[in-house]
Amino acid sequence: MRIIDLSTPIDAEVWEPNPVVHKVMSCAEGGRHMADGMKERHGIDFDPSVLPDGELLSLDTMTLTTHTGTHVDAPSHYGTRAAYGTPRHIDQMPLEWFIGPGVVLDISDAPVGAVGADVLRREFDRIGYLPRPRDIVLLRTGADLLSGTPKYFTDFVGLDAEATHLLLDLGVLVIGTDAFSLDAPFPNMLERYRATGDRSVLWPAHFVGREREYCQIERLANLDQVPSTGFTVSCLPVKIARAGAGWARAVALLDD
Repeated sequence: MRIIDLSTPIDAEVWEPNPVVHKVMSCAEGGRHMADGMKERHGIDFDPSVLPDGELLSLDTMTLTTHTGTHVDAPSHYGTRAAYGTPRHIDQMPLEWFIGPGVVLDISDAPVGAVGADVLRREFDRIGYLPRPRDIVLLRTGADLLSGTPKYFTDFVGLDAEATHLLLDLGVLVIGTDAFSLDAPFPNMLERYRATGDRSVLWPAHFVGREREYCQIERLANLDQVPSTGFTVSCLPVKIARAGAGWARAVALLDD
């Protein structure tokens, strides 16, 4: 079995709209931290200098959102109410949703904005495959090449409501993208809204989640390295209680 990493990193050294703070307690600092804690909480004296090189364990502390790096959006991310009942948080979602046959749809030739169902249907015809229930559909936009730069958040293509409904009609429960969002970039949506006054152009793919239960995987990578079909996706989200999203180490599994 060959494993292809489909994830983008969480990196405090690159540009993010919500900056990441990453503080590292060194191994030496970890030894002193442990000794201070043992003294304070248990009254035990310990000299960390007896440890190898005076070091114990490092400790990383991070401040970030659950939407940093590759992550899975839960239904509760889309709103507090839904037509089907109370939206579930990420820790409540069935794990079976996040391991299954993968399908890559290449929409990288589309301009910045949102594509419709017609574009997806043409891609079904091109690859000779119609997604089936529980397939995990991944959209290759090519935006992952911009990851870590401001353009990653403004120059990509997403789905409109009709395209999202099409995939859900086929029984897909998880839709992924290598772009920042499954919707079009915010500046693009705002420009179209100001020009038309049509509210339906604002986050249509996300808001379909208020009508029908499904999950998104955003900020994937390396979709150009996997075939259109014939592989398995694993994108299990971190179990964060009452959260609208969870980080995931998404991978493609291919039989050699």
